Amino acid sequence: MSVPQPPVDELALRRRRAARTALVVGGIAVAIYIAFIASGVLAA
Repeated sequence: MSVPQPPVDELALRRRRAARTALVVGGIAVAIYIAFIASGVLAA
């Protein structure tokens, strides 16, 4: 028994949303990383 495949438009929309989410999470991670490095440099 196979699972029905979503329409192509829905699949493209999911990919765009996943890419946007990944970029947002990555941006937050980079911001935290830069803040951590900056706090170390400024505290020295």
